[in-house]
Amino acid sequence: MDSTVAEQVIATPAAEALIEMLRQRHGPVLFHQSGGCCDGSSPMCYPQDDFIVGDNDVKLGEIADAPFYISPSQFEYWKHTQLIIDVVPGRGGMFSLENGEGVRFLTRSRLFGDDEVNSLIAAGRFGKA
Repeated sequence: MDSTVAEQVIATPAAEALIEMLRQRHGPVLFHQSGGCCDGSSPMCYPQDDFIVGDNDVKLGEIADAPFYISPSQFEYWKHTQLIIDVVPGRGGMFSLENGEGVRFLTRSRLFGDDEVNSLIAAGRFGKA
């Protein structure tokens, strides 16, 4: 088995380009995948200084040098998958920085294979197995 730990979140080139544009306008940014009521489960992009990460939020990784967090309940739901952050036409989340750009971030996913799950468990990155 490869000793590399599976990446829990990645971004498409389109998402990376939008993140860089937002960073140029707003400074350092971060993402939070909640599952809240207002914008569903859209990944939300915020200026790093304007969002307080919860004590129990899980940092999945970074996309385009932007930290990506998820709520504990959503982590338990999504831990078997790799989140793939993409960009599609539409209106961004009400409080997300891409709102008004004519595009929005979208979370796609794919199930991890057994080797990937085992790498996450071995690295202590899988939560409750």
